[in-house]
Amino acid sequence: MKINCLIIDDEPLAVNVIKNYLQQIEDVVLVDSFNNAIDGLNFLSNNAIDLIFLDINMPVMDGFGFIKSLERPPLIIITTAYDEYATASYELDVIDYLVKPIEFPRFMMALNKVHRRMGIQNNAQQKVKERPFLFIKIDKKKMKKIFLDEILIVESLKDYLKISTTTGKYITHSTLSDFTNLLPERNFIRIHRSYTVAIDKIDTVEGNSIEIEGLRYVIGRSYLENVKGKILNSDF
Repeated sequence: MKINCLIIDDEPLAVNVIKNYLQQIEDVVLVDSFNNAIDGLNFLSNNAIDLIFLDINMPVMDGFGFIKSLERPPLIIITTAYDEYATASYELDVIDYLVKPIEFPRFMMALNKVHRRMGIQNNAQQKVKERPFLFIKIDKKKMKKIFLDEILIVESLKDYLKISTTTGKYITHSTLSDFTNLLPERNFIRIHRSYTVAIDKIDTVEGNSIEIEGLRYVIGRSYLENVKGKILNSDF
């Protein structure tokens, strides 16, 4: 499924950064970009768009006025140099709020939210259950689709993660906290400051450790009560 998007931002440098990021993502297509909200409104009157990267401070009409003027706004990701508008933006149901300069890992977190939201909408419309997935960057130019039901364990390697799945192992630049926040709480649990695991892939629990596919992992002392309680109450 292709996601058609617009950029509406009056800062050429910021526009170029987003364009460069989007060139690395196959299923998100940049349809056009505008340096003011009025041109964006005129375009939307005759074209369907799934996602807009939207600046706030622009001449004539700001980003908030733009959103409020739309009867059925598409998904919106705010891109701004100011962090003080975050609360007001979420009241308008934006999907994420990115503060410039935008780093690529943070940009991908926002797009993963878009993928999840689009998946939910498609399921509701088509009544078809799709396999949830995330895209991760595994080298300078390559994005890899990871199906959530294939993830076994995610291991922290300082500024990087090793994601072990049923089909392979991948290294990506992220923190364990940020990546864990992208995973559904019902299916995954953090067992240690260095490990997050898929609950349904746990084979055994013994003392302060678990076993997944023959490998044993220690449960951190501060995580032990929550881990055992969640595993015992799971209904997979």
